[in-house]
Amino acid sequence: MKLFLTGGEGQLGTELIRLAAAAGVELAAPSMAAMDLTDPGRVEALFSSFRPAAVINAAAYTAVDRAEAEPQLAFAVNSAAPAHLARLCARAGIPLLHVSTDYVFDGRKRTPYLEEDPVCPLGVYGRSKADGEAAVRREVKEHLIIRTAWLYSPHGVNFLKTVVRLASEREELRIVDDQIGSPTCAADLAEAILAIACRCDRPPPIPWGTYHYCGRGETSWFGLAAHIVAALAARRRIGPVRVAPIPTRDYPTPAARPAYSVLDCSRIQAVFGISTRPWQSGVEMTLDRLPG
Repeated sequence: MKLFLTGGEGQLGTELIRLAAAAGVELAAPSMAAMDLTDPGRVEALFSSFRPAAVINAAAYTAVDRAEAEPQLAFAVNSAAPAHLARLCARAGIPLLHVSTDYVFDGRKRTPYLEEDPVCPLGVYGRSKADGEAAVRREVKEHLIIRTAWLYSPHGVNFLKTVVRLASEREELRIVDDQIGSPTCAADLAEAILAIACRCDRPPPIPWGTYHYCGRGETSWFGLAAHIVAALAARRRIGPVRVAPIPTRDYPTPAARPAYSVLDCSRIQAVFGISTRPWQSGVEMTLDRLPG
């Protein structure tokens, strides 16, 4: 099966490329230099040259705070580009698997968000991703929108790697404790997406629509940081480090974050038989993959 991947240099894309190679799945993943997502002509040319059986859109503008000052770029990458990919897929008669985010929700709910819950993003990033979802639904019938949350991996810039670095430099970390979500291992998400993508051309027909996938369980950024630090100490990679909880108001940012963005993942398990890993074990596995 031929797959076309955008965002191959990101956290999720890197894991998708690694797993596809191990599984013998043919995957084209043009670099950012080769394919500017804001250039529809270039995207179409590369898409047409490969003639894939399905597209995975793992590319996104993910700089949540910077998006407040760069809304045009955020919407170009997170909304206009998925719309164009969806049109290409519709024209070719192939499915699009599009990765989205928990930040499409406002965080006012106190039970895990279901796929059908209304979106109400708080900032530019969330609005651009919500617009991208709507465009995909509008432009191509055969689509899967997979929302995830709090992604981490050994690659790129993410919260886990930031905590690992800071824990080696400081004696105390002050971390927000009133934002609740579900940390997600990028390798686990990639495995789930690849499994679904490889089913797209085989019976029975896939129930298209929106699905949630994230690590099992919930915690705060403080809880995640405390677990990372404890795991590092157990591996004798750091000395004593105190992790102190603080409220969001003590760590102001340009973009507002949802206070609660846990995603209910029961639908993806019921439909595809894909279960989620406890977020703690995903963290442990990722720490073991880091150098040092």
